[in-house]
Amino acid sequence: MIEERVRQVFAAAGAEGRLHAVPVHGPASAVGEAGEMRAGAGAKSGAENGAKDGATAGAEEPGGREVGVGADDPVVIASIFKVLLVLEFARQAAAGQLDPRERVRVTAADRLGGWGTAGCLDDVELSLRDLAHFAMSVSDNSAADLLLDRVGLDTVRLLAAELGLERTRIVGGPRDLLESMLAEVGARDERDFAARYPALPDDRKRRLAVLDPRRTTASTPREITRLLRLIWTDAAGPAEACSLVRDLMSRQVFRHRLVSGFPDDVTIAAKTGTLPGLHMEAGVVRHPDGECYAVAVFARTHALAASRPTVDAAVGRAAGIAVGFLRGEGR
Repeated sequence: MIEERVRQVFAAAGAEGRLHAVPVHGPASAVGEAGEMRAGAGAKSGAENGAKDGATAGAEEPGGREVGVGADDPVVIASIFKVLLVLEFARQAAAGQLDPRERVRVTAADRLGGWGTAGCLDDVELSLRDLAHFAMSVSDNSAADLLLDRVGLDTVRLLAAELGLERTRIVGGPRDLLESMLAEVGARDERDFAARYPALPDDRKRRLAVLDPRRTTASTPREITRLLRLIWTDAAGPAEACSLVRDLMSRQVFRHRLVSGFPDDVTIAAKTGTLPGLHMEAGVVRHPDGECYAVAVFARTHALAASRPTVDAAVGRAAGIAVGFLRGEGR
């Protein structure tokens, strides 16, 4: 049974996994395409274009073909929420509600540490669309926070509801999650947290709110693949907004999870998410024959000290098995 094969992959890596994989069917111009946002475009918003109705139709499982392992279980989505964030930015830009070329300054007060502007030593100035680029390509948390400030947290939440993501909850941006972790550990700042966290017992670490889908930004694997399929079929908003999100997801630099489970001639546009003991990635896999598949994989390790490369490889292997089954390859 395919689901049991997937479970065995995670078990061998010392983890428990959740997965949903389903074919993506839609306009040939949308599926597998990457595109650019035209600055200052005056297209209507997704709601005005009737994206909600299109989303409902476009999100039905095509012919019932799917692979699901805990597909409707709640999961922490961490940085995968940035797909929704960038989609809302792209919709507002397409509707003329903001100028994607608007300049933003990232200062020391904005830096959270990590990739992109989040790890810079000096102030950086860049456009909103470049914030979106960094948020998606290298999961830049500072860029995501500043973009969220500009488009609005409540607007992102409304977008999730509009797209029928009824079990998706966004509690805040990266800084909100960081401050939650600092408060729970009793740390003054990130440096103090880095000193205190390793000394905590594992059961205390696992009780952090950011690791509990009931208390943090969360969704289900099925709702995440629904979101991806709506984006890939231009049903999540104006076509140019969906195209921008697909393009930015194709630029992600991290290649150690989903990509590891597929041959070199398969292209993948995706977004990772990572927290202690949590390894996840969601994206669209496109084979040379043009067939596309939305995949969302979430792994939770049994031990916080589990081998990260092993778990990451399991994410790719599980995705490869699921897509191979959908393609009738008997893998």
